[in-house]
Amino acid sequence: MMKGNIAGLMKQAQQMQENMKRAQAELEALEVIGQAAGGSVKVTMTGKHALKRVEIADSAMDDKEMLEDLLVTAYADAYRQIEQISSQKMSGATAGMPMPPGFKLPF
Repeated sequence: MMKGNIAGLMKQAQQMQENMKRAQAELEALEVIGQAAGGSVKVTMTGKHALKRVEIADSAMDDKEMLEDLLVTAYADAYRQIEQISSQKMSGATAGMPMPPGFKLPF
């Protein structure tokens, strides 16, 4: 009886590993756009949190301090989106496997 349980757990673990690899590949290909001030400042970030592009409307360039704040806000928006998507993809990859409360997988 014990052998069957271990074999089942090993099969589940292998399936989870395959699902995680697939989710990580999807995250690597992912790009999100964080915005601030109704889109006058936009940043594009990859699923690995790499900043790829910054777009600033001419109207946002009048006030340096405000522009700095808008850049931080747009970056935080993109970062939050990546974290949310990553969490969803990884929780789907581990579905059915018992995980300890608060356990977070590395991406």
